[in-house]
Amino acid sequence: MRDFEAPGRSVAVGSRGMVATSNPQAALAGLDVLRSGGNAIDAAVAAAAMLAVVEPTQTGIGGDCFVMLRKRGQAPVALNGSGWAAKAASAEELRGRGMASIPVDSVHALTVPGAVRAWNRLVEDYGTRSLQELLEPAIGAAELGYLVTERLAHDWARQAAKMMATAEAKALFFPAGRAPALGERRSNPQLGKTLRAIAKSGADSFYEGWVAENIVTSLRKKGSLLSLDDFAEFKPEYVTPISASYRGYRLWECPPNGQGVVALQIAAMLEAFDLSAMGPLSAERFHLQAELSRIAYAQRNAFLCDPRFNAVDVNELLSDDTIERLTRGIDLDAKSDGWTPVALPEHKDTVYVSVADSDGTLVSFINSIYDDFGSGIVAPGTGVLMHNRGSGFVLEEGHPNELQGRKRPMHTIIPALVTKDADTVMSFGVTGGHFQPAGQLQVLSNIVDYGMSVQQAIDHARMFARGDVLELERTVPDAVWSGLRKRGHEPVAAPSPLGTCHAIWVDQGSGVYMGGSDGRRDGLAIGF
Repeated sequence: MRDFEAPGRSVAVGSRGMVATSNPQAALAGLDVLRSGGNAIDAAVAAAAMLAVVEPTQTGIGGDCFVMLRKRGQAPVALNGSGWAAKAASAEELRGRGMASIPVDSVHALTVPGAVRAWNRLVEDYGTRSLQELLEPAIGAAELGYLVTERLAHDWARQAAKMMATAEAKALFFPAGRAPALGERRSNPQLGKTLRAIAKSGADSFYEGWVAENIVTSLRKKGSLLSLDDFAEFKPEYVTPISASYRGYRLWECPPNGQGVVALQIAAMLEAFDLSAMGPLSAERFHLQAELSRIAYAQRNAFLCDPRFNAVDVNELLSDDTIERLTRGIDLDAKSDGWTPVALPEHKDTVYVSVADSDGTLVSFINSIYDDFGSGIVAPGTGVLMHNRGSGFVLEEGHPNELQGRKRPMHTIIPALVTKDADTVMSFGVTGGHFQPAGQLQVLSNIVDYGMSVQQAIDHARMFARGDVLELERTVPDAVWSGLRKRGHEPVAAPSPLGTCHAIWVDQGSGVYMGGSDGRRDGLAIGF
């Protein structure tokens, strides 16, 4: 139970439905759908569309999404809404230009955005409302404006140089030559026009109509190889979820090209240790989770890719033999050598939505434009800000994640579900790019190993280890810092809070939904 003598949020509760996400306006858009009789899929799409307007630093229709959902009594479903590279893309050609990697601000970092067709597919297959109805709140926010929240104002201001570098981006996001202040009203009528076209004609208007033509024409002028065929022929893909047990629960993730298998591998390794014997905020616990994260991320960067091009043996990565081999050398008193992952672009910009409805359906939904304001490239006349997910490819010859035509890059965004026996007990996600698998296991462990409520688990201090870098949030006590140094780590203060988390936990005794939302952004969990 919460210590009411200490500051903190209370758990949100609801018996008929709940939404948890990073922006109150988006949470309320989803809740309105639930209260009017829509289901969890309808509400998730409405909330995601609103976030694409009111959190432009984090997400948009120029990005990708992954979704997991589970209806009561049915198997989990996963949808991969990540787009592919241009058919003409070639790592060899970029290496010939002297490029060792794809910069986040390069036009070659742009892949086809997958989100809009994924939304459309979900609504057609599982929704009860029309896409037009679900997009109306977002259209209103784009055309009439929305109020800028405190965290959004902060993030917006950090990207002034990037967004004023091109005339289109400056006109759309910095028209007065400055970022908006807290409480200021901003709008994006061009995006409203695009959303209206999608609402009227479906996703095809984005991938085959005037929107696609505007995007492709403007990108090709900048040197992009993306074509109208690359847009028109893209489709999201239902994929078979993957899972691993964790102390009587089962954690479910989307398979590669997403990095969900990394979370599963950390869970499988962590299960070999008695974490509950360690303090929840102790050097012992942080050291162990750091070591396991270092191992799993090194594995990720060696093997993870688009399985349509190179097989990813998930069963082998999660096998008992592999887990035993990887954990065999763990020293609880000293940092191990090695396990240094290859360098990849950093990013911390994603939105996550968790929704539950009165029928017991839970939806775990994540949408991203990858970097702060994505690529910074705006397609004129559309209001669409393009992501730069292609910077997740590598250019090393022969690497599984090497850039190829129509290939999807290694992806960081991973929605998750947790089940126990036949029941779904949690829908949750952690944002923060590469941090997401490590963050998910910290939140899950807080609940399972330490008995925290979903809100306490989200509020708890976090750490992130990859290679020789160990970042700690500033709320971590001095004793933990010194204990980690004694074990050979060189911890540093994270430059900003490590990710965000939003979650819905289902109390199996009462069926009541218990929601948690992260104050690291302007989050809200609300039920009815």
